[in-house]
Amino acid sequence: MSMKVIVDLQACQGYACCMMEAPAVFDLDESAGKAIVLEETPSDELRTQVEAAARVCPARAITVENG
Repeated sequence: MSMKVIVDLQACQGYACCMMEAPAVFDLDESAGKAIVLEETPSDELRTQVEAAARVCPARAITVENG
């Protein structure tokens, strides 16, 4: 099952917890202090990491949509 990763940049506070959980999918834009999505539609092998990143985000800024 495919998934799509979305970061709400209004909500993101730049904690970088997502980057620690799923470094292949998330990075931090140092100038903006916000998360960026490196892989908007990651493979299913990364699902566990992406879902963990969404769970641990203190700002609840990450949404994982199943397609």
